[in-house]
Amino acid sequence: MSLIVQKFGGTSVGSIERIRSVAARAIAAQQQGHQVVVTVSAMAGETNRLVALVEGIIERYNKREYDVVVAAGEQVSIGLLAIAIEAMGARARSYLGWQVRFLTDSVYSKARIQEIEGFRIRDDLEKGYIVVIAGFQGVDEKGDITTLGRGGSDTSAVALAAALEADRCDIYTDVDGVYTSDPRIVSSARRLARISYDEMLEMASLGAKVLQTRSVELAKKYKVPLRVLSSLEEGEGTLLTEEDELMEKVVVSAITHNRDEAKITILGVPDRPGVAATIFSALADATINVDMIIQNISESGETDVTFTVPRGDYQHALEVLAIPVKQIGAKEVVGNRTIAKVSAVGVGMRSHTGVAQRMFNALAADGINIQMISTSEIKISVILDEKYMELAVRTLHDAFELDKDAGDRVIAK
Repeated sequence: MSLIVQKFGGTSVGSIERIRSVAARAIAAQQQGHQVVVTVSAMAGETNRLVALVEGIIERYNKREYDVVVAAGEQVSIGLLAIAIEAMGARARSYLGWQVRFLTDSVYSKARIQEIEGFRIRDDLEKGYIVVIAGFQGVDEKGDITTLGRGGSDTSAVALAAALEADRCDIYTDVDGVYTSDPRIVSSARRLARISYDEMLEMASLGAKVLQTRSVELAKKYKVPLRVLSSLEEGEGTLLTEEDELMEKVVVSAITHNRDEAKITILGVPDRPGVAATIFSALADATINVDMIIQNISESGETDVTFTVPRGDYQHALEVLAIPVKQIGAKEVVGNRTIAKVSAVGVGMRSHTGVAQRMFNALAADGINIQMISTSEIKISVILDEKYMELAVRTLHDAFELDKDAGDRVIAK
């Protein structure tokens, strides 16, 4: 008997009608001979409502207590789903993160899973139950409730699939797969039948909202067969898998974008050893993720250091930097919250040249100025003014002919 982990997002359980639909899918899978574990998010809009309640009291809140509040949304979802499954004649058991011991570290609101105790789940599966587990949440060694960050239910599902050695993990959402770009911006965007773990990892980290980055990291690490499907309609979805020869022939697979970016520049940084360590250690200690980094050294021997952080961490980052910037003797800190990141992603970049040239020429032709550039083996990212983001996405989607099947595109040399 195979074991399947199904994950349903907030829109998939956004109403009683949709909860019944999720229950029917889980029961159908069990009737096909599978053991079924279902992970769900809070109902659509519920986490935002809970966050707003917290922020309505105080802007800078205690993150331990924040996790206590926002973890409540999933409790309602799992209870309702278990009730719906039983109302349809099947057996179900629901569990919160602490009940099945999603053991995490103590970085509240951004916790990482360390271990999952699966014996209780396996026992229920053997007894014929559909097991319904709250996504997004866990518990630390002190017994405190923790949450995994927004989108953390994806990570919960993949971690469960890995821990239980599931045959596959199906992520149900409000889209029917992974697209070459956001269809709301690019009307000609196409659904991808297959995509490599590495490409999806880049896309998730660069702003694609289909899957959380850590869920893809786990799927790749433990080789969890992962499929993205629509909970609203039938379809094949998109399969995440290891690279193959066909994937490597496609130069660019997708264009992604991310508005959740802010840029900080430290001007007049002395050019001496240890300065960068002082700056970025302070940010790391505050659990602020730094993405793109550029350093320019002038003829006078001073350096300007520019980097990006999540927009939500922008003000906190400025506060954190006040002391180390003074310590190193830098002149000034300036920032910009009205930027966006646009990226081209494809494993084929490893073996084809001319991708950057085509990308930059296309942006220049439409009068779009590039502020920062970052590259890896399979992606090129640019920072630009936020007002040009959608134009840049459409421009690059056209430039790489992503509206066409892979075999019909003009391949860069």
